[in-house]
Amino acid sequence: MSKISKDQVKHVANLARLAISEEESEKYSEQLSAIIDFSEQLNELDTTDVEPTTHVLDMKNVMRQDEPKEWISKEDALKNAPDQQDGQFRVPSILD
Repeated sequence: MSKISKDQVKHVANLARLAISEEESEKYSEQLSAIIDFSEQLNELDTTDVEPTTHVLDMKNVMRQDEPKEWISKEDALKNAPDQQDGQFRVPSILD
């Protein structure tokens, strides 16, 4: 059983620039110790023949062939532009 002390909780809170009371440090100490105890139960499992996984489901990407297609022409794209110049969209400047 790994016990997280109140001093350790206060130290981490100080590093995170959090102000916690004495009651909060006691509460967090108990809660963090319970979390670590729960996670240590995983060490009891025999995982020698279990392959590491990154996801619980078998995932694969379904990709389509990359084929060139005809898209909108430059003229058609600029046809509805509120302002254009030299074959490009013209937008207001955002720099001073």
